[in-house]
Amino acid sequence: MTHPSHVPPPPTPPAPPFDSLAARRLRAALGMAPEHVAYGMRASFGLPYVTPDLVVAWEHGDVAPTSPELVALAGVLWCAPGELVGAPRTLREHRVARGLAPEDVAHAVGVQLLAYVRMEEADEWRGTDRQSAALADVLELSLPDFVTVTGREERLAELLRGAVTTRWQGYVRQVGKVVPLHRRVIEEVLAEMHASYQGELVPTPVAGGFRGVAATASGDAGREFLERVVGVFWETVGRGY
Repeated sequence: MTHPSHVPPPPTPPAPPFDSLAARRLRAALGMAPEHVAYGMRASFGLPYVTPDLVVAWEHGDVAPTSPELVALAGVLWCAPGELVGAPRTLREHRVARGLAPEDVAHAVGVQLLAYVRMEEADEWRGTDRQSAALADVLELSLPDFVTVTGREERLAELLRGAVTTRWQGYVRQVGKVVPLHRRVIEEVLAEMHASYQGELVPTPVAGGFRGVAATASGDAGREFLERVVGVFWETVGRGY
């Protein structure tokens, strides 16, 4: 039987994407030195190991604070945790950015806490459509973030590549199942993206007979388009559709 002292501690969850420049800027705006921040985290948040050197290391991007440290740092700097987080992408990062506990999100979306924690650990959302809508509401997710957090981005990329390289009309319904947008919007966006991609494939006439060079450049542009096809989709949607 394994002695309790030999049982390894639970793994430390990965740190959220920390915005070190924002931390430094907020501290300076308050007229605080790293010593003041460290003292506040020790005295008010029960983190006795936080030193000025650790605060400086956070601000220089050498290390990132854990979730509890980030929440405490936000408290000392009088800001929301989200102001110290870079662009969140995972379910956990969005929750931390909103300063919510796992219990808060689990209750809001109507799932058992353990089930929610497991989804967060696996970075795999498995909620129903109703629960997904509640998740978007409690985490204040934009539509692109909603698609990413619910694990639909890879499927969306696959469909968009098919739409721009073949007949886009055959992908409208499938894209609509992934992205909750009106059918007309999807049709117009796919049509525009298809035309843009096909335009990338047409070599521009080059004087002096360097058509091979033009064709290569065209092929490179087409590959680049496919690599960033999801970004192109959201940019196109954002232009007013």
